[in-house]
Amino acid sequence: QVHLVESGGGLVQAGDSLRLSCAASGLTFSRYAMGWFRQAPGKEREFVAAINRSGGTTKYADSVKGRFTISRDNAKNTVYLQMNSLRPEDTAVYYCAADGPYPMLVVVTTLEDYDYWGQGTQVTVSS
Repeated sequence: QVHLVESGGGLVQAGDSLRLSCAASGLTFSRYAMGWFRQAPGKEREFVAAINRSGGTTKYADSVKGRFTISRDNAKNTVYLQMNSLRPEDTAVYYCAADGPYPMLVVVTTLEDYDYWGQGTQVTVSS
C-alpha cells in the first residue's frame, strides 16, 4: 500500500522560508514522478511544482517560480519543497503526489494524472 506523508508546514511571517518534506513508502520511489499541489480555503487544488523520477527536470507554477524549489532524494524516498520569500497568498494546505511508474523521465503537472496523494500539511503565512 502506498503512503505519502508530508511534514514541515507551519505558521511563518511574510518573507520567511519553509521546507516541506514528503516521505513515500509502498512504491519504487525512483520510478515515480512527484509533484506538489496546494489548496487554499474556498479554492480548487492547484499545481505548485513537479519533478521527474531522476530529479533532472522540474516545472513550476508561475506564481512560485524563482521562490520555490522542488527536489528529491531517491535514496531516502523523499521529495522536498523549499519555499523562500513566502507571501500571505501562499497560505494553503500543501499536498504531495506520486504518478507512475514510468520507464521514461516525465514531469507531470496535471492534478488528474496523479495516482497517490498525501494527507497534506498546512502552511500559513502572516503579513
